[in-house]
Amino acid sequence: MTQNTTKKNVSQFDADVAATGSYAYTTEKLSAKLANKRISDAIASAYDFRGKSVLDLGCGDGTYTLDFPALGIKDILGVDPAEVAIASAQKKAADAGLSDKVSFVVGNIYDLRAAVGDRRFDIIVLRGVLHHLPDAKQAIAAVAPFADAVLVLEPNGYNPVLKLLEKVSTYHVEHEEQSFLPGTIKSWFKDAGMKVEHTSYVNLVAMFCPDWFAKTCKAFEPVVERIPVVREIACGQLLLVAKH
Repeated sequence: MTQNTTKKNVSQFDADVAATGSYAYTTEKLSAKLANKRISDAIASAYDFRGKSVLDLGCGDGTYTLDFPALGIKDILGVDPAEVAIASAQKKAADAGLSDKVSFVVGNIYDLRAAVGDRRFDIIVLRGVLHHLPDAKQAIAAVAPFADAVLVLEPNGYNPVLKLLEKVSTYHVEHEEQSFLPGTIKSWFKDAGMKVEHTSYVNLVAMFCPDWFAKTCKAFEPVVERIPVVREIACGQLLLVAKH
């Protein structure tokens, strides 16, 4: 097991929630709304969630965990190391009347058994989680035994703009953002005994861009997502589904 099982960005995310009640990328800013809606739609279409038990690892403040009941899931458990974020998530679930299907606990991806016991899930969702971890490869190996399938949504490591933002954006630096090449993530799944069965590149809207630019990108998004090579360079997110 990796020695450092959390990074300093956990405290940064807790600070975000304590200050505003949510994470920066779950705000009402148009670019964030458009980008996250496209990401959520892509996740929903990449796997049949109906009747499935779901583990949402790195669930943060629970904003997107609460979308899953509408997909017909059996139940979902959200796990995150940020205690303030989990407290916020629990309140959101209660306020939405979803506590019968949605629950949250504080836990660490590298010691998952402490959070979920011997429970096994149909699918684990890792939405924007791996790039915040000290050892992403070890994380894949740690979670693989707990589900039949794993869905990963990550920043697209082929995108040159993302690579630049990781160096110059204050938000990206403070939250220790990084991106991986698709082949690298696939190799981690292979080493964990899983095979990637779905790969897609989605979303053209940057999370924190001006409204006019977000609208322009959104208009071109459907076309860009359909063009091989172009989508692999221009799209912001990579989505993979791996199975045993």
